Amino acid sequence: MKAYLAFCKKELVESWRTYRLVIMLAVFVLFGILSPATAKLLPKLLDGADMGGGVIIHMPTPTALDAWTQFFKNVGQMGMLVVVIVFCGIIATELNRGTLINVLTKGMRRSTVILAKFTVAAAIWAVSYLVCLGVTYCYTAYYWPGKALPHAALAFVAPWVFGLLLIALLILGGVCFKSLYGSLLTTGGVIVVMNLAGLIPQSAKYNPVTLSAGTLELLTKAKAPSDFIPALAICLALTAALIVASVLLFNHKQL
Repeated sequence: MKAYLAFCKKELVESWRTYRLVIMLAVFVLFGILSPATAKLLPKLLDGADMGGGVIIHMPTPTALDAWTQFFKNVGQMGMLVVVIVFCGIIATELNRGTLINVLTKGMRRSTVILAKFTVAAAIWAVSYLVCLGVTYCYTAYYWPGKALPHAALAFVAPWVFGLLLIALLILGGVCFKSLYGSLLTTGGVIVVMNLAGLIPQSAKYNPVTLSAGTLELLTKAKAPSDFIPALAICLALTAALIVASVLLFNHKQL
């Protein structure tokens, strides 16, 4: 446990020094501000605009749901891309440079390295996501007070869980290929397969990719929690399996 905590501390310091933590916080604070701001201001900017040929744009009055629509769009698309870019070198860079050799030869267990790296990355992702959610909630409550959100807990937890899956994929890709490109290709390949599987309507209930942005339908009551719980359970199980696979592969990896 002491070795695990020590390595977690080392990862936190490294995340600060490499601006990983700063970038995540800055980007997700920006997303938190932009989501309600876009929902509030964009209709005012476009309403009454003349597109030519007698076509006039008439925008409906913005609502709190518009702000949350922007939130899920920002986090579920650009936000996930930021997570992949920021954490793609979480283990691949150190394996490529050989900087873990000294630590491992001094008795550090390889499983501790994987678990500590995943823990710190998950914590940074959690803090960044919560800050983004908090900023969006405060601005949305200010502009549109008193709007209740049905099934909010599941709707907001789901994208964070999908982000954990991305981090686990990046770690596995880094262990397998010891390169940034390997991490990115592994993660991108799995996401492409999931998106292709999403073309089958019956698979949506079990497809983790629906957690990245699809849970907006919980807030609109278009879908029930039971439509997403299977995908959430599969996503958590797959994340755990990927971390276990990373540990097993890393234990037999020649540095």
